[in-house]
Amino acid sequence: MAYILESTHIDVPPAAAWDALRDCGALHTRLASGFVTDTVLDRGDRVVTFCDGSVVRERLDSCAEHAHRLAWSIVDGPYLHHHASAQVSDDGHGATDFVWIADVHPDTLAERTAQMMRLGIEAVRRTLDTR
Repeated sequence: MAYILESTHIDVPPAAAWDALRDCGALHTRLASGFVTDTVLDRGDRVVTFCDGSVVRERLDSCAEHAHRLAWSIVDGPYLHHHASAQVSDDGHGATDFVWIADVHPDTLAERTAQMMRLGIEAVRRTLDTR
């Protein structure tokens, strides 16, 4: 199983970053504009469309308010296993450290997933920096 970690520093207060991250139906407008082009909530899941046209169904596993952490799994698509989480924290100066982690199987999907996560975290930084 592959482990992928992406992180970035964002010059916004952690509360603002957390508010956007936990807004599960607004990935395409509030968190990763341009990388995610549409998000639809459907029976407790979210159906996410990406800039390359791919669509996945994500099951929201947990939303930890106290830790500012959201976790989800992709429940369809090419993965045998996909679990991810994103977490925001204060950098000690009032700005945000944003961390996104994914565990994926099979390993052959790791490089493609890592590429998408790099694009995604850059979109998160751009989207939140402009707010």
